Amino acid sequence: MQKGSRNCLFVLLAMSMEFVTLASNFGNQLLKYRKIAKQNGCNIFEGSWVYDESYPLFDSSTCPFIRKEFDCLKYGRHDHQYLKYRWQPKQCDIPRFDGRDFLRRLRGKKIMFIGDSESLNHWQSLICLLHAAVPHSNIVQETNNSTTSTVIFKDFGVSVSIFNSPYLVDIENEPIGRVLKLNSLKNGQTWKQIDVLIFNTWLWWYRRGIKQPWDYVQDDQQPLKDIDRMVAFRKGLTTWAKWVDSDVDPIKTKVFFQGISPSHYNGMEWKEPGVRNCSLEKIPLRGSTYPGGMPLASTVLNDVLSRISEPVFLLNITTLSQLRKDGHPSMYNGFRGMDCTHWCIAGVPDIWNQLLYTALI
Repeated sequence: MQKGSRNCLFVLLAMSMEFVTLASNFGNQLLKYRKIAKQNGCNIFEGSWVYDESYPLFDSSTCPFIRKEFDCLKYGRHDHQYLKYRWQPKQCDIPRFDGRDFLRRLRGKKIMFIGDSESLNHWQSLICLLHAAVPHSNIVQETNNSTTSTVIFKDFGVSVSIFNSPYLVDIENEPIGRVLKLNSLKNGQTWKQIDVLIFNTWLWWYRRGIKQPWDYVQDDQQPLKDIDRMVAFRKGLTTWAKWVDSDVDPIKTKVFFQGISPSHYNGMEWKEPGVRNCSLEKIPLRGSTYPGGMPLASTVLNDVLSRISEPVFLLNITTLSQLRKDGHPSMYNGFRGMDCTHWCIAGVPDIWNQLLYTALI
């Protein structure tokens, strides 16, 4: 063996021993991950989309869990090129999603996605990826109430749930009407029992009219008919962040926050003036940056996360998803409405889960 090869081998062995001796505390794991990522110059969320014939990661026609909002091929999408892209970070490679390995590593654990329909999109992708890996295993789906649905991979003792909570903070019925409570988070009693939590909120904060599920908004003062929505978003996130610091045990529970998922209704953002939706988009944007820049919500989210004492891993899917103007259902969904907000399954959310898998292992 040549001297250079021996030195390389010694370095690899030393790194392997270091990883083997990592403490189980998730905070230590995150600090180690960040240190090594910085040393290697690798940010798994910075990169570009490359064409790859080995994708998609599963055949959507074989997954029994896809809702009609996301099942683009079933509802008539004829171009399949959008399925053939993988995410390539600039300075490193990420492992291909391995569903069986995922289930083995998380044997006996509970995973929960908490948020709005983007969380539902993300959850459905993960259960399809896992089903594709173990299609003949004992898989059970349960709906506990109108809030929570769970798929259990019984051979591994792994449950993967979706908890519907568009704002994370509470909406309560009071004599004056439905009140969005920016400083109240009662569902945390349920969430903190879970082993892996993936949070998300943003999509509903600017809803108005009949789509707005509250009549008043309240912080510490009297309920108001409305306030600046970005201010409300920050206050709600801050309440969630305080809950993480006070109630979550980082030794037991890993906490992730899904970055802001973008929509594509304005071609000006990707330098196609006059384009009003994603219906004709067939390929991703080239390169690593989005012409429209980062949404303000991402700046607010990053600021709130920077103030949390306990470890929270930002699954920063914003820019890589901005580049995928081709990945939405558009009219190819069970409602036949134009949807440039959610994502086809199979498709972009599978890469979110590939990045989640990378972070977990």
